[in-house]
Order: sequence, then structure tokens, then C-alpha cells
Amino acid sequence: MSKRVLIVDDDPAQRRILEETLKRLGYETKSAASGEQMLAMFDGPDGASISLVLLDLVMPGLGGMAALTALQSKGNMPPVIVQTANGSIDAAIAAMRAGAVDFVMKPASPERLDVSIKSALKIEALAGEITRIKKKADGTLTFNDLIVRGEAMARVVNLGRRAAASNIPVLIEGESGVGKELIARAIQGESERAGRPFITVNCGAIPENLVESILFGHEKGSFTGATDKRIGKFQEADGGTLFLDEVGELPLDAQVKLLRALQEGEIDPVGAKKPVKVNFRLISATNRDMIQQVKDGKFREDLYYRLNVFPIHVAPLRERILDVPELASHFMARFAAEEGKRVTGFTGDAMRLLQSYSWPGNVRQLENAVFRATVMADGPELTVAEFPQIAAHVDGFVAEVPAAPAYVDKHPAYTGPALLGAEESVPQTVELKGTNGALGIAAMSGDGEIRRLEDIEADMIRLALGRYRGHMTEVAKRLNIGRSTLYRKMQEYGLEPRVN
Repeated sequence: MSKRVLIVDDDPAQRRILEETLKRLGYETKSAASGEQMLAMFDGPDGASISLVLLDLVMPGLGGMAALTALQSKGNMPPVIVQTANGSIDAAIAAMRAGAVDFVMKPASPERLDVSIKSALKIEALAGEITRIKKKADGTLTFNDLIVRGEAMARVVNLGRRAAASNIPVLIEGESGVGKELIARAIQGESERAGRPFITVNCGAIPENLVESILFGHEKGSFTGATDKRIGKFQEADGGTLFLDEVGELPLDAQVKLLRALQEGEIDPVGAKKPVKVNFRLISATNRDMIQQVKDGKFREDLYYRLNVFPIHVAPLRERILDVPELASHFMARFAAEEGKRVTGFTGDAMRLLQSYSWPGNVRQLENAVFRATVMADGPELTVAEFPQIAAHVDGFVAEVPAAPAYVDKHPAYTGPALLGAEESVPQTVELKGTNGALGIAAMSGDGEIRRLEDIEADMIRLALGRYRGHMTEVAKRLNIGRSTLYRKMQEYGLEPRVN
């Protein structure tokens, strides 16, 4: 889905020119003839769909500076780029102080507008990610912080907000990778328990013999190896929320104690002489068919009905394909910042490819695919070529992948006994043949002597630096050494990091 830019200008000719320019650049547009119209638009149903504002400073009535100040007071303001024909340093400084992210002179060239808009959207995406991370850590993440566009997720948000208004047990169902934990965090963030502990337990990752100890805690000396008292996850979540991920994996013995905790509001730590009262909000999640689990005798029926008081089904990504562009852009901005890549967007074909794929791994698979594409990208936009695994499964798309270098042994392998005088059977050069000719490291010097190991190692590092364009993390990974070791060896051999 294209980003929507709101053009605010009192000159109708200027508005039409900007509309056509931004449409050619791939953006959707909305227009307002005054500051008053802009503010009214943000108060209406279209306000949430606006990703960026292109605001004229000089307008009759409510001027650009006053409109900018009023918009900032509303909260959740999108990035604003101000433009004027009467520019000055003072006007630019005042606009930036009022919350604008950039300042352009009229008439701005399409290239200047494109760079400014892409930079503003990238900054906004990173700022949003930082806000989400902080809210997630604070336990105040809300549904407004989630990236949802389609109708399927709108229903999930509606149900989640209703669940947040009470203390009712919630069971979130959905395939692996759809974002069940984020939904659980948003429920807490909009409830009266916001800001309190949010304790996550992956029930499928706990060893069966430690389930009771981890969930309910134990007393010192209650069993062999219990050298100290341990507070269980239920007590850690006291006053907050306990999120049981993959709850269908719980052993039957632990299910009995979980049922008691739900019914009585108290738990029995292993070895304790009396039960402990706990106050927690329980949210469970599963990717299994719980009804079938009950029929198979793997899950208690009474516990299932206790957990399934308020079910929320999260649709797989293939059923909410409208979310893909926004999610992909969000992941791209984040990974580009983390990896130091100057990637600003997707080509039209690449985005059509992502929207044509079924995504069996859901949002988690999309995130990993965009991560790989961002690392591999050489240009400012991600193309189909950066998604070869995806293109291979979608008709009509072909990713041109360079052929992998093949090992070429120019000498026959020596299969006889390891005797002196057999040196002529050993290849003198380990050579890699690729599309650009020979690529390799000589094992012997020009006078027929074996080269020093240090010289070969230095050549190997040079080869890896060139091969992976100076990406130090990737070079260290491919050479199977730590980054600090790589930097030390480069210093020893007089090598310098390559600059992208």
C-alpha cells in the first residue's frame, strides 16, 4: 500500500502540480486548501491514513506555523515537511522547533521532494520502532502501536480492546509467527495492569521435570539440587500479566495445578507447607487445535474451558495481505538502520512479489526475508533479486541469482601412499572459478616454495573483505572468527577496512 501524503496549499495550481509530482513518485495524495481544512481532516476518518504532510507556510487564515503548532498539540502527528517561496533561516529554524522534519523552497524539484519524503518516512519509522521497544519494555504497548491495516486485524484489535477492559482469561489462537505475544502485550497495555510485570513462559521449551518448579516455584531443600528458594513465574507476575505461550504443551500434572491457580487464585510451590495467594491476569496462546488436544486426552477439558473464556483468533498473514507493505517497510527501515545500509524502499515488482506470496511462516518469515534482502542489497531499493527464495515459489517472478563459485581442481587427486616425492600430485593452487574469471589464493610462491601461513591468511582476509564488500560482521562470520579477532589480524597484516 502506497504512503498517503497530505498537500496543504492555498494555491490550486500549486496543489495540482504537487499532486501529479507525488503520484509519479508512487505516493497517494490528499489535498487541503487551508490550515483549517488540514486540522478538520485529521479529526475525521481520513486522519489515520495520512503518513506525511507537505505544508505551505504562507496561507491566509490559519497560517502554516499556526497549523503546525495546532497539529502537534493533537498528538501522534505524522512527519511534516514545510515549504514556502519566502524562505529564510529564521523561518526554517522556527518550523523545525515547531515540529517539522524538513524545509524546502518553492518550487522544489521532484528529486528534492523524493529525497525529503523518503528521509522523513524513514525517520518516522525508526522513531516509531524506538517508541514500540520502550513501551514493550515498560508494559505500556497498546493496539495503536501495532501495524495493522486489513479488516482481519481490525477485528482482532476490537476484541483485544474489549478483553483489556476486564480481567477475563484470554486464549489467543493462531499459527506460529502471527504475532500472538504482541496482541497479549497490547491487551495488558490497554488494561488497568499497564506498566506492571508481563511474564512470558514458553510452555513447550520447559523440561518436563522442571515445569512445576519454574511455574510455581520451590522451597529450599524440597528436592535434590534445590539449594535455594525459587520464586515461580506465577509469583513473578503478581499484580501483572502471565502469558503462557504454547499452553497446549503443558504436561497433565502441571495442568491440574494451573486449574487450581485459576479457580482459587493461589498456587502450591514445590515443598511449601501452605499455598501462596497470587493476583495475576492470565493470557494463553496456542497454535494447536485445542479441541482435538482435548479429544486425544492430551489436555484437560475443564482447564480448556477455563482458558477459552474469551478466544481471539489471529489470522495468518496470507489472509491479511494488506498488512504486508506496511510490515515490510517497517522491517526494512529497522534493519537498514541496524546494518548501516542506505536502503529506502522497495521496487514495485518487489512489493508485488511480497503480496503474491502465501507466507507459510507468517510475519516472522516476512521479517527474516526482509532482513536478508536488506543485508544483500546493493542499491537504494530492494528488488526481486533480493528475494530469490520467495520468487522461486511465485509464478511470474524470476530472481536473477549469480552463479555460486565452483571448485575447480586442475590436477588429479593423489590417491597413493603418502611418500616423499609425491608432492607433484598435490595441486599448487586452490582455485575458485566464478563468472568473473579465476578467484583464489596461491598455495606456493613463484619459486615453487610453500608460502607462509601468515601470508595465505592475509590473502584470505583480503579476499573475504572484497567478496563481502567490507561488511565486517559477514566477513567474521564467513571466516568463523570473532570481530575483535578479525580487527586484530587486519592490524597485524596492515589491512584497512573497506568503506562501502
